[in-house]
Amino acid sequence: MTRVAALDCGTNSLRLLISDVDGERLADVVREMEIVRLGEGVDETGRFAAAALDRTFRVVEQYADAIRAHGAERVRMVATSATRDAANRDEFLDGVRSRLGVVPEVVSGDEEAALSFVGATFELRGTGRFPAPYAVCDIGGGSTEFVLGDDAGVRAARSVDIGCVRMTERHLRDDPPGAAQVAAATSDIDAAVALAATTVPLGDARTLVGLAGSVTTVAALVLGLPAYDPERIHHARLSAAEVAETAASLLAMGRAERAALGPMHPGRVDVIGAGALVLDRVMRAGGFAEVVVSEHDILDGIARSLLEPRW
Repeated sequence: MTRVAALDCGTNSLRLLISDVDGERLADVVREMEIVRLGEGVDETGRFAAAALDRTFRVVEQYADAIRAHGAERVRMVATSATRDAANRDEFLDGVRSRLGVVPEVVSGDEEAALSFVGATFELRGTGRFPAPYAVCDIGGGSTEFVLGDDAGVRAARSVDIGCVRMTERHLRDDPPGAAQVAAATSDIDAAVALAATTVPLGDARTLVGLAGSVTTVAALVLGLPAYDPERIHHARLSAAEVAETAASLLAMGRAERAALGPMHPGRVDVIGAGALVLDRVMRAGGFAEVVVSEHDILDGIARSLLEPRW
């Protein structure tokens, strides 16, 4: 058995998984998430803001302490959409290295997609409950990854810039957003999904798997949970109608109404409408009747990659 630590730094959140790996089995020791909004303003300025870097570095220090305390033998940190886009990303990379002792790997959209696919589908394979091929949709803060694959691995992948933070900053600026803003976001999302579909044939999939905080929060709301409950959310099935209704409801609410929802993380209050809209438009474009929600995602893929380089 080997203890590993995986870190995923996206546009909105910074997450840590410390796991014991025994063969193909992952056993969680620590799974944490903090909203750091590293990518705040990157879509407009092309640079990380000083305040965003400070927020991120504080959480990196906390995670570094946890990794040392739990004795992880191998550590890998992956940075995704915002870091790919930021002109001053070296400032971020150097700051993490000095605190964590590991240089974050700025992965391509394709590699991000492949890691997400492995993390999300590994435990679905061979169960008979979730037929392949799988279409994995990972809705992040800056980008959304689409992956098609089966038990043999990834067939096709594409990353497009329609994350929940990016869409909110670009289009959904009022509280709540007006019809024209929602229409502009919808058009942007639809164009990006159509672009992704030129590489990833969504129609070939038999199971749609949705990942990341926007999807899991929508699931919590559809399920009527009074508070966020990962065990209830993991592998929940949401119908297309439930997703569409929830997205419309969130986009019609003001900030105070969204913040009062029991499962809502404070760091997602301002961007959840955009994230729900992305999921809704993906399901419409692919003709999916339902989405299977996974709490396991790129973090689990990163953890497996530390022992299984083929992934």
